[in-house]
Amino acid sequence: MRKLLPLIGTPARSHAGGRSAMTCRFRCGDACFHEVPNTSGNPYAGEIIAGAIGRRAMVRAAAVVSVAAATAGTLGAGAAPAAAGTAGKSAGKPGAQSAATGARGLRYSSVAPNTADAVTVPDGYAQNVVIRWGEPILRGAPAFDPEKQTAAAQAGQFGYNNDFLALLPLPGECDRQLLVANHEYTDEVLMFRGYDPANPTRQQVEVAWAAHGLGVVVVEEDRRTGKLTAVPRHHLNRRVTATTEFRLTGPAAGSALLKTSADPTGTKVLGTLNNCSGGTTPWGTTLHGEENFNQYFAHGGRTTDKRYGIGTGATERKWERFDERFDVAREPNEVHRFGYVVELDPYDPASTPRKHTALGRFKHEAATVRLTDDGRPVVYSGDDERFDYFYKFVGSKRMKKGSGRAVREHNLSLLDEGTLYVARLTGDSPALEIDGTGKLPADGEFDGSGEWIPLATATAKGAVSHVEGMSAEEVFVFTRLAGDKAGATKMDRPEDIQPSPVTGKVYVALTNNTNRGVGANAEADEANPRNANKHGHILELTERRGRPESTSFAWSLFLVAGDPDDPATYFAGFPKDDVSPISCPDNVAFDPHGNLWISTDGSQLGSHDGLFGVATRGAWRGELKQFLTVPTGAETCGPVIQDRRVLVAVQHPGEVDGATVEKPASTWPDGPGKIVRPSVVAVWRKDGRDIGV
Repeated sequence: MRKLLPLIGTPARSHAGGRSAMTCRFRCGDACFHEVPNTSGNPYAGEIIAGAIGRRAMVRAAAVVSVAAATAGTLGAGAAPAAAGTAGKSAGKPGAQSAATGARGLRYSSVAPNTADAVTVPDGYAQNVVIRWGEPILRGAPAFDPEKQTAAAQAGQFGYNNDFLALLPLPGECDRQLLVANHEYTDEVLMFRGYDPANPTRQQVEVAWAAHGLGVVVVEEDRRTGKLTAVPRHHLNRRVTATTEFRLTGPAAGSALLKTSADPTGTKVLGTLNNCSGGTTPWGTTLHGEENFNQYFAHGGRTTDKRYGIGTGATERKWERFDERFDVAREPNEVHRFGYVVELDPYDPASTPRKHTALGRFKHEAATVRLTDDGRPVVYSGDDERFDYFYKFVGSKRMKKGSGRAVREHNLSLLDEGTLYVARLTGDSPALEIDGTGKLPADGEFDGSGEWIPLATATAKGAVSHVEGMSAEEVFVFTRLAGDKAGATKMDRPEDIQPSPVTGKVYVALTNNTNRGVGANAEADEANPRNANKHGHILELTERRGRPESTSFAWSLFLVAGDPDDPATYFAGFPKDDVSPISCPDNVAFDPHGNLWISTDGSQLGSHDGLFGVATRGAWRGELKQFLTVPTGAETCGPVIQDRRVLVAVQHPGEVDGATVEKPASTWPDGPGKIVRPSVVAVWRKDGRDIGV
């Protein structure tokens, strides 16, 4: 049986990616301490060697960045000085890059690394909390009372641990937009006074079910200040929870692998769990990736369970005590109904959300969409696990324009037909030149080619497997095993994937993998060439001929994270004296100027996580500047970058080993004496101008 991590307050092991023991327990079920699920012999694409400046750096135009003192504005329980031991040339200065120069959209004074229990933003910027966990958004929902929580109340209130965010237009309502948020998981020890992890009550479990899922809430802008606030009880506001009915669609729907005693049709499932990152679609819906769903299911034992990280013992939250569908021994197929991309129509509160089996089942970190020239959807998604893969789905049906019901129904079916692919990467240097130390190969750069390997194709008449020994239904339900058989390249926790709306290049965030090259684990290769990769990196992919439906691509190193003083870091060739230190890239997004924005999770540089902007083209390519930091124990999630506003989800503040409701590690956002609450924060320029111009 799997041994659980020591209870909070007891000594704990060292945790991957700088995370606390609490984060590992409640978000991913101690994934980094399990045996690596992927035991295939596929080649490993570990860390991209980042070290010295390669051939590209030598031919790029020189850029000079002015350095000026940065005075940071904070919202929270008091600021702290830059963390001791935060290395890097930028980190060692009172402030880093100034607002006077840089790529358009990134002209702000970068925030110095710090350990403030606050959201810290650049000088000249302001912020506000848009919405907190527990704030009522539905009609009839009561005001939040942490001492009197009920499932009924929470089902009408904003959920816990907001992650992915989307801001959508709201035609006909001046100065209003539609905010959609993922509620990834719950921290019961920070939610309930006197919580006993060994003996949760039914009420606590049912509150947690209601706190998971998705939230839709209308928000309104104050034009005078830039402040963004929630509009409670709007008719479009909605909560989707762990008990909301979903429709399974696509090639595996109705399969014997998805049928349960409660649903003999294999087409209906209750709830969505551990929604991490996601995406928006050109037809006006949102996509949400079910990530660490394995941690909610107890008593697994099959080979397929092991490949998906499902433990053989009890779960951390003990939900199986209150609903047998979370007990694999009693309901073996229920777990097969999680791990998909969820599609929500936020403009129709009465609609039934869908789980798209054609996009495969794994720990979906994201689901980002672009269209082919003829209007077919292409969806990119990473499988957030050490040594796992990243995928692409190419649809076969074209999007229709218009707003009628028939058009809407057609577009909601676009992700049910097409081909699912997995990535294989090949370096262009001899394997002997990749030693895992950060030493560049003889050609002076880390790059190569790649191919998208087809796994299965779904059509209106049926589905066809392209993987020997697996049926199409098996490919879509056990997609990890299909990737193993197809010879996909093992990566270091593929997280968010974003195509640039300006260049079409695709950026893949790989958070970290401290197991790389350790013991019997796979060694470095050119695509992931740093052993014991604790800081992560970002790959840049160029689809052949710039066409998203292509089955081949070129890849190159864009960024290797860490202390800029470390020779094994790389910032697309930009001078490392003039960049901010960064560790553990997670979510990524683009601003209207084509700059990539990166949020971090589990920084190992001694400072809090944050949000960074980096230019991807031109003379400033590779200039990385920190825009904000988040409070103690928090992770930066769901960045949305608009012309005049940046939105971030401050997830799991106070999630520090030993913390409880009675002994909080953070007092954000409301100060001492108040319960710590995950929240959404908006940031804008005080002078009303666009961000970073």
